[in-house]
Amino acid sequence: MNKLFATVTAPLPRSAPAVLSTRCFVRDLVMDALIGVYAHERIKPQRIRLNLDLDVIAPGVTGEDMASVVKGVVTDGHVTLVETLAERIAERCLADARVTAAKVRVEKLDVFPDAASVGVEIERARA
Repeated sequence: MNKLFATVTAPLPRSAPAVLSTRCFVRDLVMDALIGVYAHERIKPQRIRLNLDLDVIAPGVTGEDMASVVKGVVTDGHVTLVETLAERIAERCLADARVTAAKVRVEKLDVFPDAASVGVEIERARA
């Protein structure tokens, strides 16, 4: 038998634990938000769509929990930029010790009549 082949097929030692993680997500959560730089955007809510992916290291985080966090951040008051809203959502998610990384997408749905949306997507992780 070839020594290289024997090395490649050798089983991993029992002391090497498997690294387990879970990705939880919220897809296409549409809600109204006070967001934007213009005066009319400060008084009239507009539709946004949110997508969220979280890498978690422990069980217990659910899509319902994540949607609740997102809704809480969005309803905290007016936000000037979609980038700021995405950062706040990521920060709030990473405040949970079980969350190791967050990918947040925020889209404004009614900005241009010939575009489905405009927005931003960010990824943040624990240092």
